Amino acid sequence: MNYKNGRDVLPPSLLKELQKYIQGDLIYIPKPAEKRAHWGEVSGTRKLLAERNKEICRHYTNGWSVAELEKKYHLSGESIRKIIVKTRELINR
Repeated sequence: MNYKNGRDVLPPSLLKELQKYIQGDLIYIPKPAEKRAHWGEVSGTRKLLAERNKEICRHYTNGWSVAELEKKYHLSGESIRKIIVKTRELINR
């Protein structure tokens, strides 16, 4: 996150109005909701997890047991089962 001086980016009238509420402190101005990135989109984590989940489902379909998948991916059996159910739902849409 970059910090900018209000004098450099705001019209003088808006700067004067803001100074009625806050002076000399940092203020965060969030992006509008429609411009915000969803979790993991910028870093690529969301895509990596989706690929991992497809791989887990593919292994399960090819006969791997939940216990084998637990060991390979270091996840609980419950997590593996949830991934399999959700991934199958996405694939079947």
